[in-house]
Amino acid sequence: MIRLGYPVVGVADVTVAAAFWTEALDLLESPEWSRDTWRTLVRPTDGERVLGLMRSESPPEPHPRIHLDLLVDSTAEQAREVERLVGLGAQRVDWDSYPPAPDFVVLADPDGNLFCVVDLSRAPSGA
Repeated sequence: MIRLGYPVVGVADVTVAAAFWTEALDLLESPEWSRDTWRTLVRPTDGERVLGLMRSESPPEPHPRIHLDLLVDSTAEQAREVERLVGLGAQRVDWDSYPPAPDFVVLADPDGNLFCVVDLSRAPSGA
């Protein structure tokens, strides 16, 4: 039976990426899945695999079709998390595709991969 795994992000430096994402999402590196070109990040509570980091030589996409959404429950929490992530090395992105009154903020990880911090309290009805 086939099943969906976890997202994998292409990065230039897996060590830098692992340091950012483990701190950003309160994850741990799995030692059994650690290589020079690969890291698997797991939840500290149950060891479940959550995110893969794979060394890649291709540049980040300016408008990726697939990206990570990090979810928060309020506008205040969104603002705090955006500042925390920027403090960890994320970059603010001058995103040219924001809708009116967006419920998300676009950031880039230290490698330039885009991701969003989404305020679920402002998500469209039925989300």
